[in-house]
Amino acid sequence: MSYRGGRRNVPGLMRELDGIGSDVDNFSCPRCDCHDRERHLMLYLQAVGLFSALKDSTVLHFAPELRLSERIAETRPSRYVKCDLYPRSPDLVRVDMLAIPFADESFDFVVANHVLEHVDDDLKALGEIRRVLKIGGHAILQTPYSQKLHHTWEDAGIADERARLQAFGQEDHVRLYGRDIFDRFCAAGLTSRVRQHADLLEHVDAAECGVNLREPFFLFQRVA
Repeated sequence: MSYRGGRRNVPGLMRELDGIGSDVDNFSCPRCDCHDRERHLMLYLQAVGLFSALKDSTVLHFAPELRLSERIAETRPSRYVKCDLYPRSPDLVRVDMLAIPFADESFDFVVANHVLEHVDDDLKALGEIRRVLKIGGHAILQTPYSQKLHHTWEDAGIADERARLQAFGQEDHVRLYGRDIFDRFCAAGLTSRVRQHADLLEHVDAAECGVNLREPFFLFQRVA
């Protein structure tokens, strides 16, 4: 979740629910415009050695961030599909996460960094992600959530932008995940490989890098 003007503009309910998402006070880099979410993910990928694993692999990347996608391309994957539901540049393919137009077991990696909270039927989307992953493939699924919520909160009646901002933290979010998020993702047939910032990046100064140290690395794997 990101807010113009930083923490003072976070909706009251989100402050009370203590949502874990972006570093709202240090969202964009003033030099390269890299978002905190992609900075954090690049640090995680480096820490677990996945950048080297991307070489000669097949990658499906939803809503690709500029700097992160450049870094992935530099690893020279054998196939790198950048996609979005509403493509805004010619290098993006139109892909609906609810009906991914690729064959079963097509990709070694699927990257969806802060995407699932925008998708109407996340369980169907997770099933599609699992379907197109190869056995042993990894899905990187960073998503805002609240540890105070026992259960993921979504309601079709919360449909206008002002209500969604207050309820879910952003005008175009359709749910706020709760502490059941990991079980929810695993129920789709993915195995958790989730790691915490303190485990992987204990040497990283979160304030200096402008990242939220409470945001885990949402890494999942298809094992069967």
